[in-house]
Amino acid sequence: MEQTKEKIKGFLSRFFRKRELQDDEDIFALGFVNSLFAMQLVMFLEKEFSVRIENQDMDMNHFRTINSIADLVHGKLQVQ
Repeated sequence: MEQTKEKIKGFLSRFFRKRELQDDEDIFALGFVNSLFAMQLVMFLEKEFSVRIENQDMDMNHFRTINSIADLVHGKLQVQ
């Protein structure tokens, strides 16, 4: 799980350059998230972790924090 979080942090750091994101920090509350970023994040997760993000997964709460994103990926990997 830590390796998953590190990969997610690495991706997010490209968008949050001036800030060291904490695992439980709400990226929506920081105001940097837009629809283009959301699509890039989903595409990164699908490619990096070989998972499929389905329409029912597109709940903002799944993408709010590094912890919640890692939990989503981990859950997807358990199902495969």
